[in-house]
Amino acid sequence: MSNEAFTQLVDAHYAPLYRFALSLARREADACDLVQQTFYIWATKGDALREVSKAKSWLFTTLYREFLRGRRRDARATSIEDLPAGEQDIAAEDVDRVAKLDAMTVVAALHSVDEVFRAPLTLFYLEDLSYLEIAEALEVPIGTVMSRLSRGKAQLRAALAREEGAARSKVISFPGTKGEKQA
Repeated sequence: MSNEAFTQLVDAHYAPLYRFALSLARREADACDLVQQTFYIWATKGDALREVSKAKSWLFTTLYREFLRGRRRDARATSIEDLPAGEQDIAAEDVDRVAKLDAMTVVAALHSVDEVFRAPLTLFYLEDLSYLEIAEALEVPIGTVMSRLSRGKAQLRAALAREEGAARSKVISFPGTKGEKQA
């Protein structure tokens, strides 16, 4: 692959790959490392890809595999107590409330979703990949993608509800004005 073609590939896919990596790794430095490793692997093995149209899926798949490989390596050094909590049941959320949330709140809530559900959510909503592309990137059946999206949305709703509750509890009441009795 020529330097110009590689530069075009990086320009076209760096930002979406970085967003995906950040949603998985939760730290900017780790996300940068994941994206850099993904492009390194492309530089060394990308010419083996027969269909250039599948480069995007290949890059996302490679990044996800590298994330999992790093996580497995880290898991050997950590205890089982560090694993994410189980899935929680919640009620459906009001659409108007979601429209009022700012991006930072949503990203913080997304980071609290279990990684197995966060990856498909990020690929679907932030990277606009189809179910088929997500299935290829994560190497799971389409039915699994749909199931993980459903469960991930439920966890995201619960996280958003917690974020909203935390924001409400931060409201400070001011003492009454002149003439009002204070408790």
